[in-house]
Order: sequence, then structure tokens, then C-alpha cells
Amino acid sequence: MTTQPGIVVTGASGRMGQMLVQTIRGSDKATVSGAVEREGHPWIGQDLGEAMGGAPIGVRVTDDPLEAFATAQAVVDFTAPQATLDFARFAAQARLVHVIGTTGMSEDQIAALEPASRHAVIVRAGNMSLGVNLLTKLTRMVSAALGEEFDIEVIEAHHNQKVDAPSGTALMLGEAAAEGRGVDLSEVADRGRDGITGARKPGDIGFTAIRGGDIVGEHDVLFAGAGERIVLRHVATDRALFARGALRAALWGQGKTPGQYDMMDVLGL
Repeated sequence: MTTQPGIVVTGASGRMGQMLVQTIRGSDKATVSGAVEREGHPWIGQDLGEAMGGAPIGVRVTDDPLEAFATAQAVVDFTAPQATLDFARFAAQARLVHVIGTTGMSEDQIAALEPASRHAVIVRAGNMSLGVNLLTKLTRMVSAALGEEFDIEVIEAHHNQKVDAPSGTALMLGEAAAEGRGVDLSEVADRGRDGITGARKPGDIGFTAIRGGDIVGEHDVLFAGAGERIVLRHVATDRALFARGALRAALWGQGKTPGQYDMMDVLGL
């Protein structure tokens, strides 16, 4: 009998879901104990391995989160905001570590995770990669060191199937820049320019979203001053790095006190 934590993957049929399954199965530290898909999905009832085009692995895809969560120790969730809120309630009931990579959540939706975090460990991050979290830390430091004479722009690029903009990572970087300056991002964010917009407002943090092709993820934080520019950049070329980060978070959360954490906590930053 294995002593490795069992991890449930939600949205298992998606690109990220399948990458998570492959990453967990390739690890010697955890097992895939469950897979969840939406009601009516053609994978429901199938063996997960066979549904992914391979050999059976003894894990049946279900549309019942409680069934999947009952024998697990963690759930990794890269789905949609409302689904994530539903999964959070089930994960809290089962006392699982809930790793959330879902993006596009509103402030109200993020706040709605608080009741679940009283009973379960929630690790939520706009990006699970080590590099991006280091970039976030550097963004905060550079922002704190430079004054408002440096304009800040967060520029992100993703594949043409991404449904939210700016990306969760871009917003995370914007939050870091705002924290460095000691301001509230909601009061200084400039998330859309079109037509005669007038001159840029000093202190604003701008966002630009690019969508095209199969871009995995590219993020630049531009600090533009008079006569000089500083650019902090991260380029992701393989979704596996996000899956590895999510697995690391699921393992880190085992035995932790219930509450809300992020990848900075996981990485000790």
C-alpha cells in the first residue's frame, strides 16, 4: 500500500489537465487518485489512461467531486472560476490541499475562498513556475526602488485559446509593482487604451495582452524612464513547468495549517 499522497486532477481532459496527470504519474512522490470532468463530458466513466489514449491506470473519470476527493490528499485545479469555488467547498469538506491555478477570478470570487480556507490548505497562484515567482519578487523590488518618473507596463502574450485577459500572471506582476510603490493596483491599473486617450497618467500601471498561435506564456515588466528602460522578462516554452510547480505545491501543503498560501510560501520566498 502506497504512502504517497493521492492527487485528484480536475478538468482532466484539458491541455493543462492532461499535463498534470502526466507530471504526477511521472513523479515518485505522488499518485493520481482521481480525475474529475464536467457533467456530460464523454470521458465520464472511462479509465483515465485509456481516455488519454494510453493503457488503463485504474482511475475512473467522474463528474462527482465528492467521490473523487474521498480518498485523496490533494486536488490540483486549473479550471474556471465558478468551478473552482465549487471544488473549494468539496475540498474543505474532505480536508484536502487545494492547489488553484485557475485564472480570471474576480476579487469577489477570491474573497469567497475564505470560508473554505478555514478548513483546508489552499495554495492559489496566478502562475506556478519558479521563474515567474522570482520575477514577481524582482518586480516588487525594482518598483520600490524607482519613483513615479518610471512608467510601468506589464506586457503578456498567450495562445489564441486563452479566455481571460490580462492573464493571472500579469495581474500578479501588476500587484507586485503596486505593492512596491505602496499603492492599490485597482486605483492605478490602466487595462485598456483605444482612441484619443490623452497623455499617460503618472503612476499608472499599464497592461497589454497579446493573443496568438500556441504561445505558452511570455511576460515582460517594463520600467520606462527618461533616457533608459529596465525590462524584466520570463518566457515559458513548456506547460510542464506549471504542472511541476503545482505538484510541488500539493506536496508542500501536506500537514500545513489550514489557510490561504501562494507560491512564494511554497518556494520560501
